[in-house]
Amino acid sequence: MLKVNNINVYYGKVETLFNVSFEVGDDEIVSLIGANGAGKTTLMKTIVGINRTAQGSIEYNGKAIHNQKPHKSIFDGIVYVPEGREVFPQMTVLENLEMGAFSKRYSKGEMADRVAEVYDLFPRLKERSKQAAGTMSGGEQQMLAIGRGMMSNPKLLMFDEPSLGLAPVIVDEMFRAIIHINEMKKTPIVIAEQNAFMAMGISNRTYVLEVGHVVNHGKSSVLLDSPEIKKAYLGG
Repeated sequence: MLKVNNINVYYGKVETLFNVSFEVGDDEIVSLIGANGAGKTTLMKTIVGINRTAQGSIEYNGKAIHNQKPHKSIFDGIVYVPEGREVFPQMTVLENLEMGAFSKRYSKGEMADRVAEVYDLFPRLKERSKQAAGTMSGGEQQMLAIGRGMMSNPKLLMFDEPSLGLAPVIVDEMFRAIIHINEMKKTPIVIAEQNAFMAMGISNRTYVLEVGHVVNHGKSSVLLDSPEIKKAYLGG
């Protein structure tokens, strides 16, 4: 589905990713773990086209997509849900969801079906459909960000720090939703998280990033038992 091959990425003259390779298979959940500043967000933004690669390539379903414009990635079915929610605060919940479908030409009935699907996953959003998004709690805004990402029926979903700043009970709800999307929609998912235990607990495979380098990767279940991973990321 997705293959990142030895990419190097710079911010100005500062190199931030060094020969990074990364893969996502059909129906997989793949986690990216690492400390703040490790390069997780940079990698995801490079995949979607916000950042440019200096070297290397990115292939999506056999098509080279590195350095293409972000809107083309969206039309290809790649959806990035950024850190910090970034909802449209003055718009209602429903209007935010409709904005998530801007790349599609849905009929009125199709749009209603997509919205209903989001409301089934997050009933709280239906209760607040006419409420301005900026007046909701952080957890509700995260639900909205995920729901907005679902609206275009993505072929690949990438979540950047979905648990950031949320209470544990809301974090559990977010991760249950991510599992549901993967299982019910068969949507491949990339999840970048500082909460390594949660991310590895729901993912098939994990990549460990440190200062722009992939320093370890493998099955999440195996890495969860690694003494090095436990010590560095799981408090073991």
